[in-house]
Amino acid sequence: MLTLHDYLDSGNGYKARLLMSQLAIPYRYVQLDITMGATRTPQFLAKNANGRIPLLEFEDGRCLAESDAILWYLAEGTPFLPEGRMVRALVLQWMFFEQYSHEPYVATPRWIVKHLPADSPRRAELPERLKRGREALAVMEGHLATHRFFVADRYSIADIALYAYTHVADEGGHDLSPYPALRDWLSRVAAQPGHVGLLDQPPAH
Repeated sequence: MLTLHDYLDSGNGYKARLLMSQLAIPYRYVQLDITMGATRTPQFLAKNANGRIPLLEFEDGRCLAESDAILWYLAEGTPFLPEGRMVRALVLQWMFFEQYSHEPYVATPRWIVKHLPADSPRRAELPERLKRGREALAVMEGHLATHRFFVADRYSIADIALYAYTHVADEGGHDLSPYPALRDWLSRVAAQPGHVGLLDQPPAH
């Protein structure tokens, strides 16, 4: 059985949990409190030298890090990763956009607001990060104004990658009211079979 090392409030970990729920893949869940340095122990660093979650561990001991790589691995051969050279490249395009242009400016403000003290010097980053986040949300809004989903007008791991932190963007200070097409897309993703919430406790196996 697969083992997912994760932190329940992590949107990156949530990507894997959501897809595994929608694919009905059983897995063992290991909760690691990243706020207490649980991913910096010698035991965890032996599995992932980068010291980050999520981490997918296989029965033979191999490990796969990076949330979008985990999504790609799990989705291979399923409807969540469409066939076709250009279509697959477009899935990657949006996943790279999520990591480079979206995550630092949508997810990171949420982390600062939710997990750091009110007097943290990192709060000084918020205005610029939120500005850049609004730019990323505007890109998504423009695309979704004429598309139901991000690639090939069908639900895929490109949507999962972007949904994970977008649907809780308000927790970091983002106002989603100016983005009606994006909000409609969030509703479509939430209505997909097998959907689970970010903070839903994974099933015990």
